[in-house]
Amino acid sequence: MEKNIALIPGDGIGPEIVREAVHVLDRVAESFRHTFHYEEVSMGGCAIDRYGSSLPDDMLAKAKAADAVLLGAVGGPKWDHVPKENRPERGLLRLRAGLGLYANIRPARIFPQLAPSSPLRSDIVRQGIDFVIVRELIGGVYFGEHRTEERDGQRVATDVMSYSEEEIRRIARSAFETAQKRSRRLCSVDKANVLDTSRLWRKTVEEVAQDYPDVTLSHMYVDNCAMQIVKNPAQFDVIVTENMFGDILSDEASMITGSIGMIPSASLGNGGRGLYEPIHGSAPDIAGQDKANPIGTILSAAMMLRYSLGMPKEADAVEQAVNTVLEKGCRCADIAAPGEAAISCQRTGALIAQEIKAN
Repeated sequence: MEKNIALIPGDGIGPEIVREAVHVLDRVAESFRHTFHYEEVSMGGCAIDRYGSSLPDDMLAKAKAADAVLLGAVGGPKWDHVPKENRPERGLLRLRAGLGLYANIRPARIFPQLAPSSPLRSDIVRQGIDFVIVRELIGGVYFGEHRTEERDGQRVATDVMSYSEEEIRRIARSAFETAQKRSRRLCSVDKANVLDTSRLWRKTVEEVAQDYPDVTLSHMYVDNCAMQIVKNPAQFDVIVTENMFGDILSDEASMITGSIGMIPSASLGNGGRGLYEPIHGSAPDIAGQDKANPIGTILSAAMMLRYSLGMPKEADAVEQAVNTVLEKGCRCADIAAPGEAAISCQRTGALIAQEIKAN
């Protein structure tokens, strides 16, 4: 099988972690007799420096032409002075919109070997952390109208949050289908006691639920959900929520698993093409030092194999390789216990690649 993969190394540690993910993908191709063709795409701060745009049109076209896109990270303080309409993050928003990626799938799962790294009490961790957050990605306040104006002698800022029924229906369907593949429990998170968008969200999700009688639907206010994620994460199977709430809750969920460097994500739309990236930032303070944890990116590549490239066995092989390396006690700096020796980014990628085997 031949597949075309667009690579966006991006900024900071992005090139380092994408490089290790490619090493793992090359090992997958070798073991399972596939051919992966890579096309590098410039996006983020590096694209601003080179082209004056965080995502030039020809780079977006390259991403659109690929079967899937693998991203490292974008942004950093170097570009804080850039006008907001051309910040590195705007390139990411434009990429998501250009690819029609409306559903972000982010698993929150703790590897048993890393249980001591969780900030939660051990008795809570022992109950299990294994749920998925499905976040609406191209609607809501991030894509609404933004303006700052003078009013009565002072500056007033306004950000508009809006959702249509169809935007809610399509993300709800993605969430219900995700729940069907797991434990068939879906919690819809909103702020329906305050926001009109949330009241429409809740009503529409309940309407969609009629098409999924095998999934148990519940509702929770976002503030309560934030508390419950740290109080009793074992109660959740799949969470679905709007863009800004999902942004906040998914970062919270990632931290209870021990390290933000371990968490992958997939952004999906219609037609199977997706964008895959670790959830952490560009970490410019450690860029170029071979200290980054590439596992979140490698697990993102596994999600890419599973969701966009139709290679579930290969995805299983990558995930098993990560588990085997952790079982052997190999740790990057961010997941090493105090006093425990840490291995480099390159070494981590090499060890995981060595464990890839075709069953």
